Amino acid sequence: MDVQQLFKIFKKEAECPLCIETVKNPKTLPCLHSFCLECLDRHANFARRQLKATIKCPVCQTSFQIPETDTFENLPSSFHLNRLVDALALEDGSVQSQRCNNCDENNTATCYCFVCQDFLCASCFEAHQRLKASRGHRNVSIDKLQAQDVQELIHRPVMCSQQYHEDQPLEFYCEDCKVLICHKCTVVSHDRHAKTDTQKAVQEQKMQMSDAVAKVKAEIVRYESEIKKQTDLKNKNKIEILNEEKKMTDTVEKLIRDLREHEKKMKDKFREIYEAEQKHHATRLENFELVATQLKSCFERCQSILERNFSVEILQTNHAILGRCNELLNVRNPDLYMSPRIHYLMEKKLDLMDRVVVAKTDPSKCLAEGQDSKEVKERKETYFVIVTKDSEGFQCYRQDDKIKVDMLTPEGDQLKTDIKDTKDGKYTVTYTPQCAGQHRVEIFVNGQPLTGSPWIVQVHQHQYQFAFQFGSQGKERGEFDDIFDIDVSEKTGTIAVADGRNRRIQLLSSEGKFRREIRLDGMPFSVAFTDSGDLLTLVPGSDNMLYLFSKESHFIKHINDKHLERPGHLSIASDGRIIITDYGDKKIKVLSSEGNVLLQSFSAPDGDKSPECAIYDQDKFFVSYYSAACVKVFDKTGVYLQDIGCKGSNDGQFNNGPNGLVIDKYNRLIVCDVGNHKLQLFTLSGKFLSKIDGQYFVNGFPCYVAINSGGSLIVADAENSRISVFH
Repeated sequence: MDVQQLFKIFKKEAECPLCIETVKNPKTLPCLHSFCLECLDRHANFARRQLKATIKCPVCQTSFQIPETDTFENLPSSFHLNRLVDALALEDGSVQSQRCNNCDENNTATCYCFVCQDFLCASCFEAHQRLKASRGHRNVSIDKLQAQDVQELIHRPVMCSQQYHEDQPLEFYCEDCKVLICHKCTVVSHDRHAKTDTQKAVQEQKMQMSDAVAKVKAEIVRYESEIKKQTDLKNKNKIEILNEEKKMTDTVEKLIRDLREHEKKMKDKFREIYEAEQKHHATRLENFELVATQLKSCFERCQSILERNFSVEILQTNHAILGRCNELLNVRNPDLYMSPRIHYLMEKKLDLMDRVVVAKTDPSKCLAEGQDSKEVKERKETYFVIVTKDSEGFQCYRQDDKIKVDMLTPEGDQLKTDIKDTKDGKYTVTYTPQCAGQHRVEIFVNGQPLTGSPWIVQVHQHQYQFAFQFGSQGKERGEFDDIFDIDVSEKTGTIAVADGRNRRIQLLSSEGKFRREIRLDGMPFSVAFTDSGDLLTLVPGSDNMLYLFSKESHFIKHINDKHLERPGHLSIASDGRIIITDYGDKKIKVLSSEGNVLLQSFSAPDGDKSPECAIYDQDKFFVSYYSAACVKVFDKTGVYLQDIGCKGSNDGQFNNGPNGLVIDKYNRLIVCDVGNHKLQLFTLSGKFLSKIDGQYFVNGFPCYVAINSGGSLIVADAENSRISVFH
């Protein structure tokens, strides 16, 4: 390439978009576009005179706050543009920018030594040629530069700016200070800092930059696709409106002269609809195109930096580029505007059927009252009021107004809402959140979002409060020796405790008072109440017996199921099926309500872990795995879905657990985290919500848990042979 052609390219690239001249003191905005400092300050002063606190980038229209000092001199300088300006100064003889690096006279440089990497004046060049050590160096006169020489000058090493270090190249990167340093700096001012080679630092940060650029490129493709869709919708809407208009025209042309005025009125209505709809599409297209332009601009700037592959430039701009990329990638994606379908309806009486309704209600003026003033709790009915107003802000009412409320739960499901029209411009919206967490509320009036919509409603979960404890170590009534399981009868509130080593089941009132006991020949491993109030207990042994007792504690029958090898824990589903974890073959087995038919049998994917406790709710099995430190979730057919929790001591993690499970009336999964001495609460999808810990379990092991009909939580501490109740 000819050197003049190269300078022409450089001059175009170094052109300030504001003054259309070669940049002077180039400063780079956070959107990665560079301008002359003087141009930026002049642009800011003009905005100040218009009482504005921000300016927009002339290239991509991104807004930026004007500094209080009214100058952008603190913005970063562009390394690349400064290099281009230096090169362009070599072409223009009138610009005395390069000075001799070899003497103190500050003479104008006339040549450049590529070996010494110094600009030399005429006197220094003569001395340079006389020395035997430098006589053979490659030198070039500035007025005879070739394209290759200019490229080498631009890529010359960057020297240290510290005093007495000016002859040292920046070969290292200080990880602590995030700056480039020379060899002397590593000893003098960065001695104990973490340092790395410049090229190594470049490779690491170049990978980060490349990942961000790839994401921006993918986002550009997505926005271009959205723009095409929006354009297609705009054209489709235009055709649909024109077709309906033609249909109307063809119908009116068949009518008598008295209908001609009607035709004119209807055309005007269709034209209004057309212009309004086209305006909606045009506005949405502008939004898409603005974001797409900003993405492309950012991509092109980043791509050029990566292609140039200047270490200093990459390190200098990496933070700004990553910040800009993240900013653009987090921009809320505008929704496609879907036009309502337009129909021209014709019956014999036109004055009754063919009409275009235009409401005076202005969605931008409408508001929601009471949304932020209420404390919202799960399972508690709550309401707020939507008030429709006209363009002047006065309350108004029109029967044709369409009010739509979308409320999404933290899981993304639609929450049912009830809207009551009081016929005066007020609409009462009632809802009952079923779970805690952030709910997203979006309100539309005649298809337009309410001002401030969408917003977040924080629903607070119900907290369990400690009520009382009962029980102790021993063999007397109301005392226990190694609690193996507990359950509560929904019919009577009776608490059944599997008192293992005492070989009995103790039945107590909801206040913990002893009522009666059932003596057994073996240790009861598990207990569960049926819907009718009968009690089923598991007593492992050679026959793997299931014993069924009436609510009066009379023996009814025993079940010897050949499908069980070494059963551990049982529970009863709402439909009466019996769910048993089997330590023998490490499977979960589902029996019929009579216990004599094996309906299902499944295990975890790895198959080498023994299940502890299993429950069934909302078409899913939840199974605790003590050795795997998690709760595994299966669908109703026994297909594995996911894990809840992992090994550890933090929230959402288990240590030497989990064990007992129950789901409360707020659809929260409560897990006994034995090793961490606490209970943990999760959503049914596995999100950690809260925990119950403290003095109740400090020196104990909460192993089993149950819920009574009133919602109280009953927790068995196997270590201390006591039971805690939480309301």
